[in-house]
Amino acid sequence: LDPARVNATAHALGADSIVVLRGVEDGKAYRKGLNNTTTARDLARLLDAIARGKAASAGQTRAMLDHLLAQEFNDGIPAGVPPGVKVAHKTGEITALAHDAAIVFPPGRGPYVLVVLTVGFPERPEADRLIADLSRIVYRWATRRPEPHE
Repeated sequence: LDPARVNATAHALGADSIVVLRGVEDGKAYRKGLNNTTTARDLARLLDAIARGKAASAGQTRAMLDHLLAQEFNDGIPAGVPPGVKVAHKTGEITALAHDAAIVFPPGRGPYVLVVLTVGFPERPEADRLIADLSRIVYRWATRRPEPHE
């Protein structure tokens, strides 16, 4: 995908701080210092657009969601929710950075978006544990049912 078109689409969806300069796994561009940047807010806006079916056409948005649901690296956000809860997410990592951005589909309520960006973890498993712990806390809060006496 052309970086200029990716930026324009992301900005149109409200992710106005995102800057895409290169494709994924473009080692040459990376060595030249061409690094993509984003914020948790930007990623949350993009995932929210997908969750609401507003990112593209209905078919294209469904394809995006299906791709995110097929993610195989599930040690972050999915590890913090109960088994069987659907999580559509994208992980990312590069030297000392580990991220996970997700749409979580708890039963009995609408989906929510969670984005966790980390820096400074020398080992990915340590970052994954933190991301899973944060996911667990958010899931408990998001699915909290008031007690009858509250």
